[in-house]
Amino acid sequence: MPTVMGFFWLLLGAMCGGSFGLPSKYIRKDTPWENLWGPFFLFVTIIIPIALGPVIVKGFFAVYGQAGWSAMLLPLIFGLLWGLGSMTLGMSFAFIGLSLAYSLNYGAQIVTGSMVPMLTQNRADLLTPYGYTVLGGVGLCLLGVIACGKAAMLKERQLGGAAAEAIDAGPEAAKKPRMGIGVVVAVASGVLCACYGVAASYGGGVSKAAAGLGNSDPSAAWAVMSVIVWGGAVSSLAYCAGLLTRNGTWGHFRKSGAGLAVGLALVMALLHDGAIFLFGLGFSKLGEWSMPVGYPVFMSFAIIVGNFHGFRTGEWRGAGGKSIGWILAGIIILVAGVCVLGLAHAIRAHGAVAA
Repeated sequence: MPTVMGFFWLLLGAMCGGSFGLPSKYIRKDTPWENLWGPFFLFVTIIIPIALGPVIVKGFFAVYGQAGWSAMLLPLIFGLLWGLGSMTLGMSFAFIGLSLAYSLNYGAQIVTGSMVPMLTQNRADLLTPYGYTVLGGVGLCLLGVIACGKAAMLKERQLGGAAAEAIDAGPEAAKKPRMGIGVVVAVASGVLCACYGVAASYGGGVSKAAAGLGNSDPSAAWAVMSVIVWGGAVSSLAYCAGLLTRNGTWGHFRKSGAGLAVGLALVMALLHDGAIFLFGLGFSKLGEWSMPVGYPVFMSFAIIVGNFHGFRTGEWRGAGGKSIGWILAGIIILVAGVCVLGLAHAIRAHGAVAA
């Protein structure tokens, strides 16, 4: 039963993760980007973690006093980089749409999250069955990212300037082709978003302090998550505040439609933080199957859900058969790469790491 519930929470979390960008499709066209994403980051990084923290974590604020700054410093630093990644993912939604942004971001995130720990902490594992399998999975994910990029270029060639929206969605914004920029931004966002995993790997001190106060693994995971997103608040909120000031768009919060933007931002934030929490909850239920099976299930389903929303909302309408063929191929290759990485974790779990 715990295994069944673990997969249930993982699939629900992946559905949230693949859907959190969807509400942005329903924003009014004259709403500037920063007036949606500024409130989103405020909810994600400050309001939700602090509001729900005392409910989910026993002695929520006492945990951090117990852990001390030394335990929180690296999660905060890598959380700041994650915040840059989440911010640029929001940009890529505006540039190239949900389907491509999710595929490129998750692809780059998987590659970075798989290779960086191995190259920095376990380099000796490279020339082992486990290492070869990881490299095979990473290679497939890279091919998937390239296929998605090819789809983007074909889509722009077919649709021209209508292939992507301008990031500045105001009434006077120039609607320029931004597909190439969007691809670069989406890949960069994936590399930076992978810093969340690095931040979590340094969250042991916070997790230990939470456990010492009688918290379960999911509750301790929320305590660690909160530290990471607080680091992300520095980069994401500073950027959005800078845009609001530079573009003179603070006043849009008093205009008609501002309530809709804030409401959509709240829904996006709940889906985003819900995905992170449900992922941790599902992982804790799966035990030894968490990495070999749970990880590929979560990532694959999130990629599929994100692309489903992209196709359902007409992002590929008129793009042509070739570009649609390439994006579908990219999705299939990415999912295959994630499954191979799951196999690598199974090899490691069964002790077949030595050459």
